[in-house]
Amino acid sequence: MVFPVVGGDGKPTGYEIENSLRLTDNAYLNITRSSQSNTTGTFSAWIKTAAQNSFQLAGGHTDVNNRSYIYFPSSGGGFSGGLFSRTSGSLDTNFNTNAVYRDPSAWYHLVVAFDTTQSTESNRVKWYVNGEQITSFSASTYPSQNASIPILNKATQTIGAGYGASSISVWSDGYMAEVYYIDGTQYAASDFGETNDNGVWIPKDASGDLTFGTNGFYLEFKQTGTSQNSSGIGADTSGNDNHLAVNGLAATDVTTDTPTNNFCTLNPVAVSRFDNDGVYSEGNTKITSTSSDNDRFYSVATMGVTSGKWYWEIKVPTASKVETGVGILTEIMGTSQHYNNETSPNIISVNAGGNIYGKGGADYDDHVNWAADLSDNDIIMWALDMDNYELWYGINGTWQDSGDPTSGATGTGGIINETSNAYRTKLNHGDFIHPWVSDLATSGQTAYEINFGNPPFSISSGNSDANGYGNFEYAVPSGYYAICTKNLAEYG
Repeated sequence: MVFPVVGGDGKPTGYEIENSLRLTDNAYLNITRSSQSNTTGTFSAWIKTAAQNSFQLAGGHTDVNNRSYIYFPSSGGGFSGGLFSRTSGSLDTNFNTNAVYRDPSAWYHLVVAFDTTQSTESNRVKWYVNGEQITSFSASTYPSQNASIPILNKATQTIGAGYGASSISVWSDGYMAEVYYIDGTQYAASDFGETNDNGVWIPKDASGDLTFGTNGFYLEFKQTGTSQNSSGIGADTSGNDNHLAVNGLAATDVTTDTPTNNFCTLNPVAVSRFDNDGVYSEGNTKITSTSSDNDRFYSVATMGVTSGKWYWEIKVPTASKVETGVGILTEIMGTSQHYNNETSPNIISVNAGGNIYGKGGADYDDHVNWAADLSDNDIIMWALDMDNYELWYGINGTWQDSGDPTSGATGTGGIINETSNAYRTKLNHGDFIHPWVSDLATSGQTAYEINFGNPPFSISSGNSDANGYGNFEYAVPSGYYAICTKNLAEYG
């Protein structure tokens, strides 16, 4: 797992990555080459995987018989590193690491460096993950000496997708940042990152020290236009102007979730009582039931808090189908447990009808019609004060029950304040709180879109917290912050 470099005052220091690109099915970047080095090059990128299927990083192809791609195939409950290449219909290169990378909350740094002119075959392809060269593979077919493989020669190159049986048809679901493609030089991981004093692998500003070659490019995802030019999402900032075309991507796919400021998302590997756990998409910021009938799921956040004040939003596209709802819990449950009738853990949730549910110990309460009913595409606001053990709930810019998240220990209009109900005992000192969403509906397809500051939906107004982090539809209450590693280092 990668965390920001933290100084003596608790604030991150050092090189900062500003943006990442969130990828999903049918979304990718591409460029077609007229000429290119045939034997030597380097690919480097930071990635955060999402849904538990393969993650396509980069590829090159002319047709089905001449194609290569770098990917993370899903295996053994995690992602191994992989490289596949076929030239003139024959398999020429094939790798899979024995190591698997299971953490959907972590950013990983991957470098694949080629030099097929090397006489020693193990030097022709070098793998690095988080600064360490990988030498243990379940499959390892090296290219022949001086071989020209599709990812290095004249071909269409892709970022975030690969060429399948007959077309570009294998995709990514997750995030990419700091994408380098080097034409003509085999670099090492140390050219792109370094180990800090705490032994953590972190990125460094490498762009000024690299020779990109004629066809090299550097993607920082600072631009948000959709054209293949310097203002597009695929803008090359190396100085080569090798801009990549944009396919199926929009401005909302450029996020501030990066290796130097990692944002909370939903967790696709958390266990659930139900077999159908919902379908994760948009970099684990959206979850949808897999069918329209009797398909139930629970999902918890990848990050929890014990102190500080925190804000997040949830868009509900299908509010009329939501049952049980959204809220917080104090621990992740096992597959034999049921969130709706266990005596533990502590849970507070609000459903589409505005009913509050809470439990702790043997207590289970249902406060009917406490909040307004939800309508399709409403945005729910949550404000969690772990310093005063209070929780507020709002809809479309209005805090329910005349709530005031800045009221501190008074807890005006809060769900668990002493004056409105008896829920105060549901949060205790030392509780480790996770945001969560759930669906127990027996009919109708349900979806939630979660905004911890990296929204999967369009934002019309744009509001950040006091540190300038996050992008929210509604104003963040004073003193509250987005759930991300920079804020956690300072306030959590």
